[in-house]
Amino acid sequence: MRAAVMRRVGGPEVLAVADVALPGAADGQSLVDVTYAGINFDDIERRAGDGPTPELPAVLGVDVVGRRRRDGRRVVVLMRHGGGYAQVAAATDAHSVEVPDDISDEQAIGVFEQGATAYGALTLAGRVRPGESVVVSAAAGGVGHLAVQLAVALGARPVIGIASTEAKRAFVRDLGADHALEPGADVRDVTGGRGVDLVIDATGGDSTRALLAGVAPFGRLVSYGWRAATPDRGVVTVSTGELTDRSIGCAGFWMRHVVDDRPLLEAITDELFGYARKGLLHAHIDRIVPLDRVGEAHAAVADRRTTGKVLVDVRREG
Repeated sequence: MRAAVMRRVGGPEVLAVADVALPGAADGQSLVDVTYAGINFDDIERRAGDGPTPELPAVLGVDVVGRRRRDGRRVVVLMRHGGGYAQVAAATDAHSVEVPDDISDEQAIGVFEQGATAYGALTLAGRVRPGESVVVSAAAGGVGHLAVQLAVALGARPVIGIASTEAKRAFVRDLGADHALEPGADVRDVTGGRGVDLVIDATGGDSTRALLAGVAPFGRLVSYGWRAATPDRGVVTVSTGELTDRSIGCAGFWMRHVVDDRPLLEAITDELFGYARKGLLHAHIDRIVPLDRVGEAHAAVADRRTTGKVLVDVRREG
């Protein structure tokens, strides 16, 4: 089969297409003929050496959609250890969910992993309630653009998106956000000075600190990542005095705790597909690239030149 193989840590150019052996399916796994693989920051960090380095040579890719060989069913899969940038993947059955006939492959992979992250951050960690105000940082990104739509669907008002360019802010408003602001803006300016009830954040550093300043009494900030391009992106200092004096809370969310809870993974996926059927949730596919251009797609995502989801069509080259 063909796969995009990483033989060393480095820039996007280290990803090169090659012929490799079919993977073996261990107990609890099934072979999946992959249609699309998603590009995620996890892949980019591993390729660049900013995250855990996989055993080399390696095939990256943590989410795929395709057809399971043993029964012909379409499935979306979270590939915890990678392996998605290939024509065939060994998928863990516990991390695979069947795709309903009325959901396309593109939408299934578009809303699955990143939609579950958005939904979990909003509901499990953030415990959002109808009528509460919500801010979403990186609102034009893969998780962010779904979080904006889900916040609206869950009855949050107003929903405020943070995005780095006017084009991206226009995109966020088109998603249904009541306001779209630039990074560093004071969210209290669009909430009558009160502040916001919930912040869903993936940036870290100074940007997160600015959002934390705008949290209203009894409000919460939920972090699900730290993507800011600054050395302090993984650190946001808040004192116990500030927490108590302002009656605010901080929480985190990691998708792994959903993946490891099979009933919860199925329940959330059912919710996401239900919202998609109703037209309340739509994954914006920025681009679909052939397998031999996965490096170019990595560069585009890393440089923040994309909105929504980026996919790799592993069946095509050139």
